[in-house]
Amino acid sequence: MMKQSITYTAVAIALLSVSPACTSVAAQDHIAEAQPVASATEWITLGTMGGPMPNATRGEPANLLVHNGQFDLIDAGDGAATAFLRAGGNFRNLRSVWISHIHFDHIGGLYGVLGLRLQTRTQEPLTIYGPPGTKAIVDGLIAAMRPSARSGFGVPGEIPIDPAASVRVVELDDGSVVELGDMKITSAANTHYSFPAGSAEARDFRSLSFRFDMPDKSIVYTGDTGPSDAVVALAKGADMLVTELIDIDATIANVRRRAADLSSSDLANMETHLRTHHITTSDIGAMARDAGVKEVVITHIAGGGSSEPTANDRYVREVKAQFGGTVHVASDLERFAL
Repeated sequence: MMKQSITYTAVAIALLSVSPACTSVAAQDHIAEAQPVASATEWITLGTMGGPMPNATRGEPANLLVHNGQFDLIDAGDGAATAFLRAGGNFRNLRSVWISHIHFDHIGGLYGVLGLRLQTRTQEPLTIYGPPGTKAIVDGLIAAMRPSARSGFGVPGEIPIDPAASVRVVELDDGSVVELGDMKITSAANTHYSFPAGSAEARDFRSLSFRFDMPDKSIVYTGDTGPSDAVVALAKGADMLVTELIDIDATIANVRRRAADLSSSDLANMETHLRTHHITTSDIGAMARDAGVKEVVITHIAGGGSSEPTANDRYVREVKAQFGGTVHVASDLERFAL
C-alpha cells in the first residue's frame, strides 16, 4: 500500500511541468482582456494544463463551446470562471456544464462558476451533465453556498436567491445521448479508469468522452483517456478531435528529478499507469488516423516543457507521423472556429 501511495504522489509531482521562466509568447498574449466571439461556432481552450499541480502559464482543464450565441462549458478546472469571462463569455448565457470525470483538476472551478452565478443573481436555467457522482458533488457545492446565499449583499429588503433553484444535474453513462437545441451530444466511456471488472468502483465510476454534433460540424472531446477503441468509434468522421496529451519521457524525467528515492519497480508501475490511462503523441496520431478526423487540437498537456515552442513543434511532428490532418497544440484562451 505504501508503494502505491508513493507512486501516485510521484505522478502528481511529475505533472508540475514547467517553470514560470518558460512562459511562451502565445501564453503571454492570451492572458488578456475579454475577446468578443468572432464566429457562430467556436471551441475555446480556457485551460490547457493537465492536473493536478498548478502551473504559472496554463490553467486547469476547461473549455468553452460557443454555438449560435449559447455557451456550454466543458470541464471546469480551477480558474474556469475567470477564463470564461476573459473569453468573452456571458454568465447569463451559460446553458450547460459538461464534466468528463470527477477528478479534482476537472471540477475544481465548478464552485466558482456556481458562486459567480449566485453573486450576479443569474437565474437562467443551468444544466450540469456528468458521470455518476456528479449529482453528489453539485449537491455538496450547493449546500456550501447556502450561508452566502442567505447573507446576500446585506441590502435591506433584498430577497435571497436559492442557489439550487435554477441548477439541474443530469448524470450520464456510456452511450447516453442528449439533445440540446440543434446539437446532439453523445457520451462514450473511455479507458481513464480501469477498475477490476465487477468491483464497486467499476459499477459506480465512469470517465466519459463527448461528441458534439451540430448541423454541419462535429467536435469530439476525449477528456482524460488511455488508448481507446470506444473513443475512436465516437470520433469517426469528426471535424475536430480535442484531445489530452501526456509527455511520458518528460514525466519520468520529472519524477527522477523530484523523487530520486523512488524505486525502479515504482517507476515501472507508474509508467504503466500513465501509458494505460493517458495518451501519447503516438496514440493520438493512431486514434485520429483511424477515426478519420480532419483536425486535432491538443490540450490537457501533462508532463514536460509544454510551454516551450520546441516541445510543441515536436508534439505536432510526432502526431503527424501517423495522421495527415491539421494538428495544433493549444494555449489558454485560444479560439478554434468551425
